[in-house]
Amino acid sequence: MATSETQPLVTNSFDRTVLPNGLRILTSTIRHTNAVSIMFLFGAGSRYETPELAGASHLFEHMLFKGTPERPTPRQISEVVEGVGGMLNAFTDREVTGYYCRVAQPNYRESIDLLSDMTLNSFFKDEDIVKEKQVVYEEIRASYDSPGARVSMLLDDLLWPDQPMGRDIAGSVESVGAITREQMLEYLETQYVGSNTVIAVAGNIEHADVVAQLTELLGGLHDGEILPMYPHEPKPVTKRVALEHRPTEQAHIAFGMAGLSSDDPDRHALSIMSVILGETMSSRLFEEVREQRGLAYDIHSGAHFFSDCGAFVVESGIDPARVDEAIPVILNELSKIRDGVTEAEWKQALELTKGRMMLRMEESRAVSSFLGIQELLKNKVDTVDEVLAKIAAVTMEDIKRAANRVIKSENLVLSIVGPFEDADHFEQMLTFE
Repeated sequence: MATSETQPLVTNSFDRTVLPNGLRILTSTIRHTNAVSIMFLFGAGSRYETPELAGASHLFEHMLFKGTPERPTPRQISEVVEGVGGMLNAFTDREVTGYYCRVAQPNYRESIDLLSDMTLNSFFKDEDIVKEKQVVYEEIRASYDSPGARVSMLLDDLLWPDQPMGRDIAGSVESVGAITREQMLEYLETQYVGSNTVIAVAGNIEHADVVAQLTELLGGLHDGEILPMYPHEPKPVTKRVALEHRPTEQAHIAFGMAGLSSDDPDRHALSIMSVILGETMSSRLFEEVREQRGLAYDIHSGAHFFSDCGAFVVESGIDPARVDEAIPVILNELSKIRDGVTEAEWKQALELTKGRMMLRMEESRAVSSFLGIQELLKNKVDTVDEVLAKIAAVTMEDIKRAANRVIKSENLVLSIVGPFEDADHFEQMLTFE
């Protein structure tokens, strides 16, 4: 059992059990809540897919909601949780696929039973696959119709060209259309196995009760050789601007640079730098771009961390007539932060980051995600206190070093969706000098 000496947060306490088939169970007992959150996590996602199978993980996620012998229809699956006031959903990311629900404490056992049934016994009927592909096509088309989503997709392709990291997680209509039932069942056999599964439960529960139930339900889940994710392939920047012409009222722009991996010693310093630069209404970008110049309604930065790579991103929506004015202003703020931050900015960003985390951990779903994703991707869990200590240890010099590692002209790329034709015009503007 991992605990803190002072135990200021209940989420510093968790229990971990590994079943003989490799399945890992983590629980955090939170006495003051009536909610229980359950998360089933699998080492699956777009980074495990060949180009031919792009979107398979996401389609697979959809199929687990289509029915089992015990609950033959999607409605019978959803009613187990939604019928008692709970919430049931799932997500597919690059490195993780997750299924989760949040229910009142008296109903959590039925919810564990449901997610276990979906994992073991989903039908994968041919007719359901055909219908669900149509649903996924519409999801893909919706992303293409959204300028904000599209500009992010274009940026990913610039940051990680010709590799799974840079592909849309949902794949394309063409790649999803070509996926067969046999390929999906093969995926089930390789990725949805004991040692590639983590189940995290947070709420007013007992660890022994959860383990006993899951041992009965999933103790027989087979194990096997897991397909590894495709590693990040570092490549020099050859294409710096991706421009998609659309007659929009607003130009959507996104700057990106290669960032840091989730285990990089400077990851927390880069996160603090992002807070100072563009994550609050008192941040440098918000103050300069919106408040002082009125160039944008929304502008924000973000540091994104993955197992072996990362990205630092700044996104905004700008009046097309003022884009040429806005780009140098944004780049100037990026350049200036390499010179360091003030003591007041540093102290405020540390407190903000710690406060965000403590508030987030008040919710059982955040706790289950915090435990489960760390366990799945790192095979270890840092407690809340340990993470807070790492944040508190970030110095002003650490922030400056992280900024200079990441913010480099040669790494800078830009995606734009808006009423423009000339990508070369924008490429000439991409310099910090």
